[in-house]
Order: sequence, then C-alpha cells, then structure tokens
Amino acid sequence: MPSVVLLATLYAILIGITQLFRYFKRFYIRRFANSTSSTMRLMIYNSIMSKSTSELDNENTGNLMTRVISDVDLCVEGMRKVTTEVFDTGVLMISYLVSMLFYDVKITILSIIFVPVAMVIAEKLKSVIYKYSREYRKKSSDIADVTYDIIENSMLYRVTGMEVKNRARYNEELEDLQNKAIKASILENSMQPIYNVIAMVGIIMVIYLGGTKVIRGGWTVGSFSTYIAMFTAMATKASKAAKLFNSVQKSQISWKRIKPYLSDYKTKDSSSSVDNRDTMLLVEGLSFSYGEGRENIIENISFEAKRGEIIGITGSIASGKSTLGLSLLGLYPYLGSIKVDGRELKDYSEYERSQMISYLGHKPQLLSDSIYNNITMGSRKEITPVLKDVCFNTDLYAMPKGQDTLVGNSGIKLSGGQQARIALARALINKNKIMILDDPFSAVDMKTEEKIIENLRNNYKDSLIILISHRLAIFNRINKIILLKNDTTADMGTHEELMKKSDVYATIYNLQCTEVGHGDEQCFDKAVNE
Repeated sequence: MPSVVLLATLYAILIGITQLFRYFKRFYIRRFANSTSSTMRLMIYNSIMSKSTSELDNENTGNLMTRVISDVDLCVEGMRKVTTEVFDTGVLMISYLVSMLFYDVKITILSIIFVPVAMVIAEKLKSVIYKYSREYRKKSSDIADVTYDIIENSMLYRVTGMEVKNRARYNEELEDLQNKAIKASILENSMQPIYNVIAMVGIIMVIYLGGTKVIRGGWTVGSFSTYIAMFTAMATKASKAAKLFNSVQKSQISWKRIKPYLSDYKTKDSSSSVDNRDTMLLVEGLSFSYGEGRENIIENISFEAKRGEIIGITGSIASGKSTLGLSLLGLYPYLGSIKVDGRELKDYSEYERSQMISYLGHKPQLLSDSIYNNITMGSRKEITPVLKDVCFNTDLYAMPKGQDTLVGNSGIKLSGGQQARIALARALINKNKIMILDDPFSAVDMKTEEKIIENLRNNYKDSLIILISHRLAIFNRINKIILLKNDTTADMGTHEELMKKSDVYATIYNLQCTEVGHGDEQCFDKAVNE
C-alpha cells in the first residue's frame, strides 16, 4: 500500500512539473509572438514613413492595411505554431519513437513506414496550397481597398444613385473572396483526416506482430497495450506535423508580402541648421511633372521672394497652381533651382524642410481628435491667437467643450468653412519661414477672407506667405502675383502691373469684383476664351 501511495504521489508530482513547464513554454512563446508582431508592425510603419512621396503615391491603401494587419498576424501565427510544435510534436515524437524502439525494433520500423508517406503528400501539396493562398491574400487586399473606398465615398455614391450598383459589385467581390478562401483552406483542413489515416495504417502491423509476440510470450498484455498507446500518440503527432507543413505555406505567403517593408529602422536626422532670422526664396527655371517621362505641368518658372511678402499664385483650371505649391515643398523631384537662403531646397534634410515650410493642401485633412490636437499636432502651444487670426474664435465660443471639442474623420462634425479654418490654423501656428497656402479661402465668405488676409499681413511679417487662389478680390493687397497660363508659361508682377499688361488678369479681376459669388475659376475660363 505505501508503495502505491508513493507511486501515485510521484506521478502527481511529475504531472505537476510537466504542466508547469508547459505553462512557462506557452507563456513565453505567446510573449514572443506578441513581441514579434509589435516589432514587425513598427518596422512596417517606419518603412512607410520613410518612403518618398512619389513612392507612396504608388501604394494601395487596402494593400497596406491588409499587410500591416492580417499578413503580420498570419506570419506570426505560423512562427508561433512552428515554435510550439517543436516541443509539442517534435520532442514527443522522438521520445515515443525511442521508447518504441526500446520495446521492439522490428515492429517499430515496420509500423512507422507509412508516416513518411503523409509527409511526402504534404510536401507535394505545398505548391497547390501556396498558389491558392497567394490568390486569397491578394484578393483580401483588393477587398480592403474596395471597402475603404465605399466607406470614404459612401455619401457620394448615395447622392449619385450608385449605391445599389456599388453594393451589387461589392457582393460579387465578397463572393469571389469567399471562393478563394475556400480553395485556400479546403486542402489544408480536409487533408488532416487523411494524414491521420495514413499515419495510423501502421497499427495493423502493431496488432499483428505485437499480438503474435504476446502469444509467444515475448510481451505481456500490459507491454502490448503500452506499445499501442505510444504508437497511437506518435502517429497523431506525425499527422499534426504533416498539417503543419501546409500551415507554414500560408505564413510564407504573408512573409513574402511584408518582407519588402521590413527594412532596418531609420531614425530621421532632427538636427537643423535653418536660419530663422531672414528668408530669401529664389526660383530659377523651375519645371515639374508627376513622374519621369510625363509632360511638364509647369515649365521654366522663375521668381524671387523674401521675408514679409505675400506672393499670390493664380490661373485657370489645370494651369498648375497646386502643382507649383507642391514643387516648393521639395517632396517631389524637380528640374531647375529652388534656393532658400542661398541653399538648394533638395539639399535640406526632410526634417529641416518640415521646420522651415508649412503647407495647407487644397483639401483640409482633419484627424479624429480634438480641435486643439488637430491644430497643434502634438505640441503644447497656445492656440487662442491663431484661432483669432483665422476668425474661428467666435465659432469656438459656441462649442460647449471649446478647444476640446472632438471632430470626426475629415471634420464631419464641422462645416466646410470651419474645417478650412482649422486646417489653416494648423499651417500658421508654428509661424514657419515659408507658408504655402493652397486655396485656403474657398469655403469661407468674402468678408471673413478679407479679415484673415489682413491678419496675415499684420501678424506674420516674419514669414514668406505663398497664397494659391483663384479668387482675386484680395490680390490688390499682396506684394507679387504669378499668373499661370495653360501653355505652362506665366506672367508676373504686382496687381497694378498685371492689370495693365495682362488682359486675362484684368478681365478676371473685373468679372469677380462685379459678379460677387460667381467669380472663381469660371471667370478664368471665360476670360481666356474671350
């Protein structure tokens, strides 16, 4: 009796130790997987942030989302499974095999002869599973992009009556995704029972040869039962190993999709040699196109500007107004010369350019955050003065939470004019050397526009402001004007000079001043046609 108690106690202790080790194994493997997932996503994020603007223009939103989210998860899951099975399957299979060989070498060799068959079948199916998994992952990226487009432009599709057609197209895409998902998983999941059967075929040899050995007295019934239990456990682990080969194929697909983005972590140089005391911008022979081999949108543009000036850029539709503003950011390659304080713009680091130039794009881009954070972008600056400069202080008083008022994606809780003024405040708050404002007044009324331009003249005398607009009512208050033409050339001068030497400019200005509210770019086309 004491020996039975001792054996039971020893058995319980061994089970406890085994489970404790399993706990630590699973804990650290899961921790390893989470850490790997986090590191991969950080590396992908850093890779995306390090790409040039022209490279990002070629990226697909849905493709990036799928790679960052699901491809990383699938890749890490494959790594976790392999690491886990090394212990749960590999070590145990070897242990069972050694124990079986200890019992009987002949029976063991004959019974496991079918196990490699399952492995060979799994290897042969590798290319098929790889093909279907690759198609499924690509389709997932396409679906993510379509979904993003439908959500982003849902109101547009609804008001144009395209919602029903879009829904039908989306359902077709989802059905195609479903079919590809079935093809990708059916072989992997359906083969598991077949692997089990193949691995367990050897049980026939075990029963026949082992039973014969029991009859002849070579084994006891207990030894025979133990051997069958070990063989069953070993065969089960072998079938899992075969399935693991197929699971790894899916992870390899995801690995190949995210590998180009797993570049070394890049730390941006935050040192700056920008002189904020004075500003001189010299543009000579500037030509610009979106990509090599494409026709120049602007060509041979030359002008100079200095601190305290407001330079107006205007022109008809598709004359290159926004393009000229983008070229002055240095984000895209350009031909000619853009010098700031005697130094070529492309020679400044990306960080120096960001500290030197602020930019307001044609479309306000607001974060799903508070008004304060939308303007400061993480800095801890006082925004009351800049809110007054953009005439938003009265709007803010009407909001119960004031600066902490949350705005949704793209400012959906704000009017178009409010969105535009918050985006303008963001561009103005740092009072950078050069501020490029692309059509900042398109969504505000004429009276507010006049107040804002007066505030810019009075409160931003240390900055060079480049104002892109097709509304000319305020152009008599700015220093210089660049009038872009559709033939990629430009006329330059003050308001008075252009009124005298440019019939197009004079006609546009007069039309907009006499047809208040109906000027805009239509006046340009009307003037050019005349």
